[in-house]
Amino acid sequence: MSEIDPRPAFVLVRPQMGENIGAAARAMLNFELEHMRVTSPRDGWPNERAVAMASGAGRILDSAMICGTTAEAVADCAYVFATTARDRDLTKPVFTPEAAMAEARKRGAAGEKVAVLFGPERTGLENDDIARANAIVSVPTNPAFPSLNLAQCVLLMGYEWRRTAGMPGAVEVEMAGTDWATQAEMDALMSHYEERLEAAGFFWPEVKAAAMKLHLRNLWSRLPLTRADVQIFHGIMRQMVRWKERG
Repeated sequence: MSEIDPRPAFVLVRPQMGENIGAAARAMLNFELEHMRVTSPRDGWPNERAVAMASGAGRILDSAMICGTTAEAVADCAYVFATTARDRDLTKPVFTPEAAMAEARKRGAAGEKVAVLFGPERTGLENDDIARANAIVSVPTNPAFPSLNLAQCVLLMGYEWRRTAGMPGAVEVEMAGTDWATQAEMDALMSHYEERLEAAGFFWPEVKAAAMKLHLRNLWSRLPLTRADVQIFHGIMRQMVRWKERG
């Protein structure tokens, strides 16, 4: 059986400029990171400008996973970081880049698939993207000018990943015969609860429904659930529905 690659996937969410995708590929290869995923690139794919800018790191682009949505890009991941420079109305753990990559290396060594989200150049990640992440990475930049170029942010995270080489994890978790739930499994759980709560009239009044669903998804993303935990939550909801129908 082949050894699991512990390196995180770097996910470029809706990137706008091919040049930045190519520069991000170069930055990744500088620090031995080779798992790029790209969601809905504005100028299509393949992108000649990305290839030209990659210059020597073309293999990162050749093997990049192209996805339609953020959910698709992180479906197989057990833990997701979201890089953002702005304050968000979402309750999540906030890591420095150094701490985030140390956590990524620890989880990767334990067999978990980790992803790091990077937002589009003009607007950054949207709340719907960040709600899918387990934690936020915040860079201590100048408050008057906090925004980083996409490739710069990728370079910074890659550098911190490289620095953590050989750093032992401070905490280990015994899994007791199960694995951490993937984002796809968490999405299925979130959708199950949303559907049932919608049918029960929980999302009321209607004008607040979207915000309530966002906060509920954010709540789920903060829970470190295993696959066994997810099955228990599915079972709880199914049994509650059966009990209600019998009544």
